[in-house]
Amino acid sequence: MATITPSIRIRRTPFSPGVEKAGVKSYTVYNHTLLATEFDNYVEDYHHLKRDVQIWDVACEKQVRIQGFDAEKLMKLLSPRDLTKLHQDQCFYIPMIDKNGGMLNDPVAIKIGINEYWVSIADSDYLLYILGVADALKLNVTIDEPDISPLAVQGPKSEDLMARVFGNEVRSIKFFRYKKLLFEGRKMIVARSGYSKQSGFEIYVDGFEYGMPLWDKLMNAGRDLNVRAGCPNLIERIESGLLSYGNDVTREHTPFEAGLSKYVDSKEEFLGKLNLQKRSFNKIIRPIEIDGEIPSCDRHWPVFLNGKRTGIITSAVYSPDFNCNVAIGMVDIEKAPAGTQIEVETQNGFHKAQVNSQFWN
Repeated sequence: MATITPSIRIRRTPFSPGVEKAGVKSYTVYNHTLLATEFDNYVEDYHHLKRDVQIWDVACEKQVRIQGFDAEKLMKLLSPRDLTKLHQDQCFYIPMIDKNGGMLNDPVAIKIGINEYWVSIADSDYLLYILGVADALKLNVTIDEPDISPLAVQGPKSEDLMARVFGNEVRSIKFFRYKKLLFEGRKMIVARSGYSKQSGFEIYVDGFEYGMPLWDKLMNAGRDLNVRAGCPNLIERIESGLLSYGNDVTREHTPFEAGLSKYVDSKEEFLGKLNLQKRSFNKIIRPIEIDGEIPSCDRHWPVFLNGKRTGIITSAVYSPDFNCNVAIGMVDIEKAPAGTQIEVETQNGFHKAQVNSQFWN
């Protein structure tokens, strides 16, 4: 199998030594940064995540820091979500769109102060777009990528592990809220969030030099909890309906098609508002069950209804807990009701399938 040639352009992280020591088997590149994708194997990693606790190197979630008098103004222009409700101890999942209403990113925004926001971006060079908008409009802001490296602690035992390292104050953090807690004399943002549905936290590690000390402290504190190194798990992500920007959703899609209509506030003024309102709403993200033995979903698979193409499968995998193949599809909205019988064309032929809403309940 071909390997990735090491390069300064593909960045290591503060936690890379820990990831390598833990026996990482494969990587992908996300925001020009190494992101582990497998340790034992997808299935065992999946069961362990649902059963115990894992530490994830997600430093690839680069932070775009926006500071200055016009910081709030810029944030409101970039997203259709009402950010007036975002408080200083809070995180918001937000769609961010272009002038035509197409999705450019779906990050988590964190309000640090009155004139400071962090945007924890998905895989795209979104920093450049924000710089372009700010420069074009001559806004009074500074924009940079700070030395912040997120580390996730995920799984049903995550709260117990976090309390051992940061104290019982972590137990009072509500979902998508954060507190600034001390580690070795350094205040760090600790949020109850993460790219799984198994409960957990994300620590925004402030300073490269704190990476491995924190990694080792968590690993040592969680030995009796069966802590392991882990990573975002393909199976758990798909069966939970967690979207992957660039894979399930692209610039071709609006927030409505991405199933994010609740994050679009028609009263707010934002770039692309008129074009977004004019665009037709033809497709929608839906959970799909596919019959038979499917190959690796390394490309989009066409979806057919009564012989007519009606959409695509964007992600698919076998789920041990559901005992079937689970998938994410972008299909014609009129053909999307639960129970709709469809066909999916994979590399190894056609498979019967159906829209199955139970996966994301």
